[in-house]
Amino acid sequence: MATIFSFFTGSGFLDLGFEKTGFNTALVNEFHAPFLEAYKYSRKKLKHPEPEFGHALESIEQFIDNTELAEKLSTQVKTVQARGELAGFIGGPPCPDFSVGGKNKGSEGDNGRLSRIYINAIIQHTPDFFLFENVKGLWRTKRHREFYEELKADLRKSGYVLTDHLVNCIQYGAPQDRDRILMFGIRKKHVKNIINTKDMKEMQIPNELFDWEKEMLFSREAALITPNWPDRDEFLENGQRDVPLGIIKELTIQYWFDKNDVHNHANSMDFFTPRAGLPKFQCIDEGDDGKKSYKRLHRWRYSPTAAYGNNEVHLHPYKARRISAAEALALQSLPKEFELPKDMTLSNKFKTIGNGVPFLAAKGIAKTVNDFLHKVTHAEKQKT
Repeated sequence: MATIFSFFTGSGFLDLGFEKTGFNTALVNEFHAPFLEAYKYSRKKLKHPEPEFGHALESIEQFIDNTELAEKLSTQVKTVQARGELAGFIGGPPCPDFSVGGKNKGSEGDNGRLSRIYINAIIQHTPDFFLFENVKGLWRTKRHREFYEELKADLRKSGYVLTDHLVNCIQYGAPQDRDRILMFGIRKKHVKNIINTKDMKEMQIPNELFDWEKEMLFSREAALITPNWPDRDEFLENGQRDVPLGIIKELTIQYWFDKNDVHNHANSMDFFTPRAGLPKFQCIDEGDDGKKSYKRLHRWRYSPTAAYGNNEVHLHPYKARRISAAEALALQSLPKEFELPKDMTLSNKFKTIGNGVPFLAAKGIAKTVNDFLHKVTHAEKQKT
C-alpha cells in the first residue's frame, strides 16, 4: 500500500492518474484558490474520497524549515509510515522559468525557485519515495541542466536512489506532443537488497528495475514520425474530411473529441469569444500550427503542447472559434466524466488545463511507479 502527498496539485490531473492506479491521497497542496476549488469540485463529481489530511491552500514554502505546517507535515508522513505504508511526494513545480518558450529565468525566477523548495521539502520530510515532473528545458538547456544536476546531487546525499527519463506524453496515448522530464527517487534503505553494488554506489536505479517505457503504448518515432500525419488543409467551416490512410486514429484530435463527447460535455460552451473578429478565425488553414499564436489544430493529427498562456491560441479544426474547455480537457486525455466548475473563469480553466499532466501519461507513470514499489515491498517481505 502506498500513499501520496501532492504538491503543486492544480486541478489534480497527475493525482488522478495515481488515484486510478490504487494510490491513496493523504494531502493536497495548491497555492491558487480557483485551482484547488476545481480539484474539490472534480473529485466530488467523480465520487472520489477526500484526502486523509485535507486540502492545504498554501505556498509550498510553508512546508519547510520550522514552520507550524512543516511540523504538521512531518507528523502526517510518519503517521502513514507507522501503519506500514510507503509515503510518497508527487509534484511538478511551475515551469515557465525553464521553458524554452517561457521566461527562461531558471532557478533565479519566482517559479524556478519552487523546484528547489520542493526538493528541500523532500529532503526535510524524508518520504519513502517521490516523483518530480518538469519541462524538458530543465534537462536539455545547459544552464538549467547544471541546476537540475545540483538537485539530484543533494537528493543523493540525503539518501535517495534516483532514476530519470525524458518522456513524450503522446507515447502513453495522449493526443499531444508534450515532452517532460521525470525524476523518481526512493530511500536507499528500501532498495539496498535489490540494487547491485555498482548502481548503489552511484545511487542509481537500473533501467531493468524501473522501466520507464513499460507502460508506453508507442515509441517516440512510432507516434510522432512514422505515421503519415496530414500537414495543412483548407479550412472548411463545419466541413467533413475523410480519415487519412497511415495514421494512428487513437492519437488524433477528432478521436478524442468523439470519445469524450465534447459537444455534450459540461464545459462545452466554455470558450473565449474572438476579439479579432470572425475573418481572423476563417483564414487560417486546418493544421497550420507553425505560428506562435493562433494555431489551428488538424482533426486527424495530434495537438501541439497544450499551453494556453502567453497569448498562445489554439483554434478548432473546423469551427471559426477557439477550442472549448471540454475540447482542451479531451486533448489532455481526461475521462469524459471530468469537468471544471461552471463559475470558474475562462482564464483559470484554460490555465489549469494547460498546466496539467495529460491523464493517460499520469496513469502510465503511476503504474510504472506502482510496479517498482511492488518489487521493493516483495523483496522486503522475502528478507523478513
